[in-house]
Amino acid sequence: MSFSRDVHRRDFLKTLLAAGAGAALSGKAGLAAESAAKGTPLVKSKVPTRPFGKTGVQVSCLGLGGMFDTAKNQLVLRRARDLGVTYWDAADCYNFGGPSEIGSGNFFAANPGSRKEIFLVTKSDARDPAGIDKLLARSLERLQTDYIDLYFIHGIHGISELNDDTKSWAEKAKKAGKIKFFGFSTHSNMEDCLSGAAKLGWVDGIMFSYNYRLMQKSNMKAAVEACAKAGIGLTAMKTQGGGSVKADSQAELDIGGIFLNRGFTDAQAKLKAVWENPQIACICSQMPTLAILTSNVAASMNLTKLATAELDRLEQHAAETREGYCAGCGEICAAAAGVPVNDVMRHLMYHHSYGDPDLARSEFARLPADIRARLATLDFSDAERRCPQGMPIAQLMKEAAELLA
Repeated sequence: MSFSRDVHRRDFLKTLLAAGAGAALSGKAGLAAESAAKGTPLVKSKVPTRPFGKTGVQVSCLGLGGMFDTAKNQLVLRRARDLGVTYWDAADCYNFGGPSEIGSGNFFAANPGSRKEIFLVTKSDARDPAGIDKLLARSLERLQTDYIDLYFIHGIHGISELNDDTKSWAEKAKKAGKIKFFGFSTHSNMEDCLSGAAKLGWVDGIMFSYNYRLMQKSNMKAAVEACAKAGIGLTAMKTQGGGSVKADSQAELDIGGIFLNRGFTDAQAKLKAVWENPQIACICSQMPTLAILTSNVAASMNLTKLATAELDRLEQHAAETREGYCAGCGEICAAAAGVPVNDVMRHLMYHHSYGDPDLARSEFARLPADIRARLATLDFSDAERRCPQGMPIAQLMKEAAELLA
């Protein structure tokens, strides 16, 4: 191939990959999603549903992630509902001031009858019963509802954060009709958290980081299997594995090109890889725009499965680029460095992959001031030696300290 043709191909792929979510799948699914975005009548197809553990509830296999200002994006909420994206995620702590909860509450108030169509999820940063009670009351007020379908303890690092007091609180809240189901979310030490939950016998649902990079790990497979056997409903998040393919190297362009030849964007292919596992009830995806919503809905409704060779190529890509992805094994680096390295990595991910510097900075600001102040000067050599991903931790911590301060 000549140099000029090679450059032309690279520019072409960059354009398509940059379009990303806007390049919806073709066929009935794509038409349904496209018509929704344009406000034209919908075809009857909607997002498929899956059983959520042993709860007896069917949930949409695609969920609306709530880490954006839903109050200013009411059209996205309406289109999501109309297309069958009826698993809605929120949290008391998202985007300071609770806009994810307030926006959903405004939607329910403006659309009487919609609340019963939605499987509503929100979360508590508190761990003690009194603190959870306070935050649940505030969430119910913001969401303008008298019950939550699934209530999570947010962002646990280990299963020991749930205890007998937590269990008693969940039982009382269910009996009072304030929540239907209970569980937790986790970005850290996910496999241990899942395995521990499977042994408890009273956790209904879990939201955890899971993607084409993490799903190949033997301990992750075992943990997911244990939860499935225990009847725990599983929601996958962070399913892009670090964000969409970036058009800045030939290897990354090539993997994007592989899927474009099949009619998928790389982002859609990564969603479909997660849906290959029937044990995952729902993918919770950040969809703050109609373009992203359209693309993800199209992927969910298209029944074309990824070929074995394509799944293998994703696994190969994960291995080749592992040093650029934090796998969430926070106990390893935290023990070595004495600071929550993987939390800082997640904040960097919000900046680089989500393209949301305000969110990244607001989440980074939640860390204790003394930790933020020491990040650029700590010795991370031991943490780097222990990191299974081989990440340049010191460099990334310095970048976070400078970029997110």
